[in-house]
Amino acid sequence: MKFGKWLKRQIEQSLPEWREQFLRYKELKRCVKAVGPSPSPVGEAEFVATLDAEIDKINAFFLEQEEEFIIRHRELGRRAADLAAAAGHEAAAGAAAAIRREIVDLHGVMVLLLNYSSINYIGLAKILKKYDKRTGAVLRPPVIEAVLEQPFFETGTVSRLVRECEAMMEAVALVPEEADEALAAAERSIFRNTVAALLTMEDVRAWSSTRGSHSLPPLNLPDSDWLRSFDQVTS
Repeated sequence: MKFGKWLKRQIEQSLPEWREQFLRYKELKRCVKAVGPSPSPVGEAEFVATLDAEIDKINAFFLEQEEEFIIRHRELGRRAADLAAAAGHEAAAGAAAAIRREIVDLHGVMVLLLNYSSINYIGLAKILKKYDKRTGAVLRPPVIEAVLEQPFFETGTVSRLVRECEAMMEAVALVPEEADEALAAAERSIFRNTVAALLTMEDVRAWSSTRGSHSLPPLNLPDSDWLRSFDQVTS
């Protein structure tokens, strides 16, 4: 499958409210075709301006989501700590179920944001490769070097929050009699989507022709024993 079609499928499978926030790869591809094999300075400037606008859009969305996740994570941590202090109280069971569901939801959407980062990075690398191949320019290396410093590529904070959510999930684990089948079913559904996103992140790296300093950040999440054991139970 060609990258453009694969990317279109990934966007269609993303959260509806996120779809307009992905790299407009098809539009950039049209720009590359319009430039021609011997681009003028004006043609290259227009392509770069379009590319910069896309990067700015991706950065803004990523930072907005990251900030929201930090706030949600902090609030869930506070509530989980309060729950631990109230352990044994009758009201704690219902509170644990509610907090657990919110942790699962937050964990899943943060993994999707990491997936979003990976997809957009590869999309940028691919379109720059097409541009250089068509025009004979050497635009890709300096732009990719700049992209490596962009906020959307710096996923360390979100990755840390994902791991901390896993720890919180274990701390708020429900005993069998507290478990609710509807909640369990919802958790299984969310985590199936999460695991699917992780597999997509692995696929994304297969699309990348860049290595070394231009490689994507290490992907640690699929090696999580906790996530894998959960997937085995719900599959």
